Amino acid sequence: MNFKKFALAAALTLAAGCAQDAATNTDAAAPETTPALPADVAQLATPETPAPAATSAAGTEQGAASAAAGIASLEPTGEFISPSQSEVAPKQPGRVAAVYVDEGSRVARGQALATLESDYLKIAVDQATAEVVRAKAAEEDARRDFERKKGLLGNQSIPQATFDRSQGTLEQAQASRTGAEASLALARQRLADIVIRSPLTGVIGERRTNVGEHLGEAGIAFVVVQTAPLKLRFSVPERYLGEIGVGQRVSARVEPYPGESFTGTVKTVGGVIDPSNRTFFAEAEFPNRDGRLRPGLFARVTLEEKEEEGAKTR
Repeated sequence: MNFKKFALAAALTLAAGCAQDAATNTDAAAPETTPALPADVAQLATPETPAPAATSAAGTEQGAASAAAGIASLEPTGEFISPSQSEVAPKQPGRVAAVYVDEGSRVARGQALATLESDYLKIAVDQATAEVVRAKAAEEDARRDFERKKGLLGNQSIPQATFDRSQGTLEQAQASRTGAEASLALARQRLADIVIRSPLTGVIGERRTNVGEHLGEAGIAFVVVQTAPLKLRFSVPERYLGEIGVGQRVSARVEPYPGESFTGTVKTVGGVIDPSNRTFFAEAEFPNRDGRLRPGLFARVTLEEKEEEGAKTR
């Protein structure tokens, strides 16, 4: 009986030891995991997770807000250009006697820029003046003779042929006086033309002459660039073609004047789309009365929203 109890206890002890060994083997094998997959393979193996509906809705709202901002959110860059410039040449050839302006000088229309030598022209004016005096004296003599012959013809004291000759002499004297006066006016005009004047208001872009230099009829003495008003030319993406029109207000900011904004008005909208970049050009006019803006300046442009047709009629 004691032997049976001992055998049963030994069997229970052996079973408990086997169970403990199995648990130990299991714990030792647990840290062994499957090797990690490469990144590109793991990306393909990972199932795509659909974006939440809230994210899609937010993106839609953001796109709608961007579309609603319209052209007011666009800030193209442009360049100020002069609407007109003139190459100033003398009206007649001559030697430069004086120059009154230099490059960068601001000038008004009609302002004197330079003067040519005038000695010979003054002599020509004096000669023409003397010719006028002589012609007038000859005309007076012819007129007195004509009046005398006219009275004699009325008394039949002279033949008709004598009267006709006196009348012809008077007419020739009158023509000579008219020609002399025209010559005097021409000489005076040539004398006045020795002053080279600016044809427009602006700045001297180039000075191409100096004192003592001889200028021919085709010689360019100055280049005058108009600065008031100025044009600002810029490009706009084609999708905004319907949102910009003539009369629309434009603001421009330039680097030389930080924090300041200059206001202009759209004057021209290009009618052709550039196929290389899908843009069209527009030009705005700026008064520039103070002359601070100069041709060649780059500017960042901001356009106001175009008025709706209904707003214009109200």
